[in-house]
Amino acid sequence: MYDKEKGLIDAYRRGSMSRRSLLRALGALGMTTATASVLVNAAATRALAADFDWKKHSGTGIKLLLNKHPYTDAMIANLDNFKEMSGMEVAYDVFPEDVYFDKVTAALSSRSSEYDAFMTGAYMTWTYGPAGWIEDLNEWISDDSKTNPNYNWEDMLPGVRASCAWNGKPGAPLGTDGAKQWCIPWGYEQNNLTYNTAMMSKAGVDVPQNLEELVEAAAAVQAGNDGIYGIGVRGSRSWATIHPGFLSGYANFGQKDLNLSDDGKLSAAMNTDVSRDFHNHWVKMIQESGAADWSTHTWYQVGTDLGAGKSAMIYDADILGYFMNGGGNAMEGELAFAPFAANPAETLPTPNIWIWSLAMSSFSKNKDAAWTFLQWASGPEHGLFGAAEMDFVNPVRQSVWDDAGFRERLASSYPGYVEMHDLSAPGASIKFTPQPLFFDLTTDWAAMLQKMVAKEVPVDEGLDQLADNVNKQLKDAGLG
Repeated sequence: MYDKEKGLIDAYRRGSMSRRSLLRALGALGMTTATASVLVNAAATRALAADFDWKKHSGTGIKLLLNKHPYTDAMIANLDNFKEMSGMEVAYDVFPEDVYFDKVTAALSSRSSEYDAFMTGAYMTWTYGPAGWIEDLNEWISDDSKTNPNYNWEDMLPGVRASCAWNGKPGAPLGTDGAKQWCIPWGYEQNNLTYNTAMMSKAGVDVPQNLEELVEAAAAVQAGNDGIYGIGVRGSRSWATIHPGFLSGYANFGQKDLNLSDDGKLSAAMNTDVSRDFHNHWVKMIQESGAADWSTHTWYQVGTDLGAGKSAMIYDADILGYFMNGGGNAMEGELAFAPFAANPAETLPTPNIWIWSLAMSSFSKNKDAAWTFLQWASGPEHGLFGAAEMDFVNPVRQSVWDDAGFRERLASSYPGYVEMHDLSAPGASIKFTPQPLFFDLTTDWAAMLQKMVAKEVPVDEGLDQLADNVNKQLKDAGLG
């Protein structure tokens, strides 16, 4: 490396130059962006190795079970730096999401030692943790002999970090004292609005500010544009229909899925008067302005319809809108983002979140080595690489969100995204009540939504039926 390039990289390592400024300066010296990025990340890796014995497990091999996702792509793109720094070998299997969680459950329930660590959703740990299938990572986080002093656990966004910790008692809040850290947050999704600017402009529709306005705006933008529908939300008979936009809006009205009594018993909470009003608005919105095949829509259909110009808006994961605004989609560059507080009495969103996380198998034979990898993969250096160079959104670290280059990159190509995130993050957390029947009860909730939208049952009657069903399941399981 020539002296000028070395001097620039040393300035970056000292913190006197931002990553973006460094890349520009290296580019001015004739270095391609790809080459500059490799050198910058290698320099960050060398700096990381200065304060911790990353080679303690050199020669050890670990194996990962991964979901096919841009977060996985970012990790694989940066993996050679970890291997060089640690001397470890890292093998992995990657599966698409429609089979991924079955693969995880099969590996854990059989007590297989094949995989040392894996990707998971935080919700899944409500099953894996109490079953004894995954490790409480507090033991490693708090051990100075095993954790890099610059790991900076407190840099994780508070609501995200707390949402990955639970004491295992059904109904107990997430993130309380004594909670077990079943997984490490890796990347997360807030639920807000992504909208097609041209379609909204053509129809003369302003960005809606609350649920009632959303119902009206979806109908108006659909009427003002030929061949499209107004609003994309999920509708399949799955727990995944409840957790994105639906629960984010529901929670903004102060509503809960379950009540917890003083004696620790759980009961249904979705048949309150406020909940009935929310459901009536939601059902009307889908009936008037949703996809004709709404009841089949998952993450993929909601996203691809927006990206293809078949829908005008989605109330779903912000990162889903991010992906649809690029990647060669027909609507690339046509989408914008807005925070959404469904309740007109609230000024800020309180989005429910999905968190892709990293967990350690209790059956691993290389736990300390696996932790070496986990802290690198969830560390600030890799987080910044993924956010700045790849599509690693949303990062879970405040230091990455504070990076000027990352924020400029988002602001220049994803209008409103940074502001949306910053306004929403303080109120972002998992809004569900942690308990072992989570998947069963939320799937039944989605099934009842389908019946309401299909006019097979009135909303009020459907909610009473759902509450009765939930209460019976809780009682049968000894939880109610």
